[in-house]
Amino acid sequence: MTEAEKPAEKKPENISLMQQFIDFLQTFGVIGLAIAFIIGAAASGMVTALVSDIINPFIGIFLPSGNLQTLNANVTSISGKTVSTFSYGDLISKIINFIIIAFIVFLAYRQLSKSGLVEDKTKKKA
Repeated sequence: MTEAEKPAEKKPENISLMQQFIDFLQTFGVIGLAIAFIIGAAASGMVTALVSDIINPFIGIFLPSGNLQTLNANVTSISGKTVSTFSYGDLISKIINFIIIAFIVFLAYRQLSKSGLVEDKTKKKA
């Protein structure tokens, strides 16, 4: 085929802005990323509810304060005039929340890599 016989390819300047945007979304998988973000936010909300409504009260049964999130330590300044409160119970609660979310992400990644939907980057290529 000669140059004159080849079908005319669309040059980027001839493509509409909407088509360029759609091509961008398809090329970089932004739609899949957006869907994953929305599902992740929903899963995060569920895990947060699990931790604050189920796990924290259960742990609170064994604590004198009765609630994990209310654990704190009061420290008096050197002058003895001010008291600083360190709310370490809330930090522990958020760490539990993070660990559960990280484990769910790991399980999802593991399942997706088994099904071949994502490339398993932990395995060495032969």
